[in-house]
Amino acid sequence: MNISKNLNYFFILPAVLSIAAVIALLVWGLKPGIDLSGGSLLQATFSGSRPDSTAVQAVLGGLNLGEVRVQPADTSSYIIRTRALSEQEHQAANQALAKLGTVHEDQFTTVGPTIGAELLQKAWIAIVLVVLCIIAFIAFAFRGVSKPVASWKYGVVVIVTLLHDILVPAGFFAVFAHFVGAEVDSLFILALLTILGISINDTIVVLDRIRENLGYNHEHSKREEFDQVVGRSIMQTLARSINTSVTVVIVLAALYFMGPETTKNLALMLIVGMIAGTYSSIFLASPLLVLWQRWSGQK
Repeated sequence: MNISKNLNYFFILPAVLSIAAVIALLVWGLKPGIDLSGGSLLQATFSGSRPDSTAVQAVLGGLNLGEVRVQPADTSSYIIRTRALSEQEHQAANQALAKLGTVHEDQFTTVGPTIGAELLQKAWIAIVLVVLCIIAFIAFAFRGVSKPVASWKYGVVVIVTLLHDILVPAGFFAVFAHFVGAEVDSLFILALLTILGISINDTIVVLDRIRENLGYNHEHSKREEFDQVVGRSIMQTLARSINTSVTVVIVLAALYFMGPETTKNLALMLIVGMIAGTYSSIFLASPLLVLWQRWSGQK
């Protein structure tokens, strides 16, 4: 693979996707679910024909439950989100829904605002700890690589790649949530942490092959340009990275189309993260090393 010839083209897609993700997050943002902000969730299934969501909104609107959000779950169910309800309000909501037909309560969950804030805080702590551990691992694993690119630069490139791999699915979810009404919950945090692990795995495979090829050239006194080493390393790992990612995406697609409703958003996030992570590990991380090496040499 000719890295030198196609270097600038590799950065076009990640740049466009990252800018689009930032715009989506700034314009629409991410709505926290009851896991993070607190509130009540009621999932109800209607026997026979399901009433319109406007009718559900109407019967619940007179109960002083605050903002009521009604989201279809399947052909016969609704997921209803409100502020935190007491048991009396919970029973009143069920009685109001019963006026629309025979209804069965599938799930009722209440999370207080204190618990939601604590979960959000712990989620950010978990993400920061994961990133710090990754930096420490990269610094240790590549401590013997110093020419022509310093070992710490590998760590910086990995973090830039991780930011791209987190930003793209987060921006996609902002667009998806705006049109569908999805919310950020604990599964969203789980998806981000999983994407971090998948992304770092693919990136390390490519960078480790670069490290091995540099070590081989040094041991055998073989002279080879750094961009040629990077291009050869990408080709050696390309099939492995693509085959692994395609296999995982097939499983996630099956989970999205045939799995339960509660895991659809998780599967969709992981699919987007897998695609973004596979591209970035091959066509973003390694070209960034080449670009940095050239810039350092010119300086």
